[in-house]
Amino acid sequence: MDMRKIKSLISLIRPFTLLAPIIVSVCIMLASFVYNQTVEDSSTVFLMSILPASFSLAVLNAASNTLNQVTDVETDKISKPYRPIPRGDISPRVALFVSIILYILSFALSLFVNLVFFVFVLLIAFFTITYSIPPRLKDRLFLNQLWVGIPRGLLGILASWSVFGNPLSSLPLVMGFIAMLFLIGGSITKDLVDCDADKKTGTRTLVNTYGVNKAVLMVFPFMFFPFLFIPILVDIGLINPSLDLLTLLAIPSFFICYFMVRDDKKNKKLENTASWALMYTTYFFFAFGFSILTISSSIFA
Repeated sequence: MDMRKIKSLISLIRPFTLLAPIIVSVCIMLASFVYNQTVEDSSTVFLMSILPASFSLAVLNAASNTLNQVTDVETDKISKPYRPIPRGDISPRVALFVSIILYILSFALSLFVNLVFFVFVLLIAFFTITYSIPPRLKDRLFLNQLWVGIPRGLLGILASWSVFGNPLSSLPLVMGFIAMLFLIGGSITKDLVDCDADKKTGTRTLVNTYGVNKAVLMVFPFMFFPFLFIPILVDIGLINPSLDLLTLLAIPSFFICYFMVRDDKKNKKLENTASWALMYTTYFFFAFGFSILTISSSIFA
């Protein structure tokens, strides 16, 4: 296999986007490990639980990215002609085969963790597959937002927490729903670049249906208010008081919306816009902040 083919395969899985499941899952797993006071050797925990679980979620995201490019080839020919499939470096059939192998690898890795984690991985895979393949939910207005927010926000956090704890307890459920709401709103940042191409190929998004300004007004509450509700959730005893600090994430949420309304140009290195990059960064800080605050409160309680 020549170097160009290898680079094309790497580009196909979109490596930068794999940082999200790795960073978020590791943060949540570490918080779950300490919060649930799991009595295991740290090196064993890392090798036998955290490493296969985080890698499983990252590979699952790579499988989803690849499948999405297979089914999005007509859109990519218009808005992203430099991608491996529209450029002709990799055929849709080969890309589909790569996607299937990655899904199988993700499932196999999840079995090394525990049965509950495996079930969550299957659920996430269901959302990613039905998002892309016909009759694909990516084309359905409103549902396409849910089909991003639910697996990447709620199910991703619950899966990570399930490695060491009960995913249906109040703490991971509350954090999962906050993440889900944030991503339901924030996921429209990826639609800015593909606005015209999506419209031509029959994909209805908030951006190409209502325009950027109206779309931002519609998603702003999903991105801003979940963080403002954190003190209320603390007061009623659903989450630890230390998590009050996460309320500050309402500030970057405001700027994400501001960047979307502004003339938000695509960054060639990130293949997307400033608002998209800030959305991902905010989600990283949410996971990292939740982990640090949960671990600290558990140790010093």
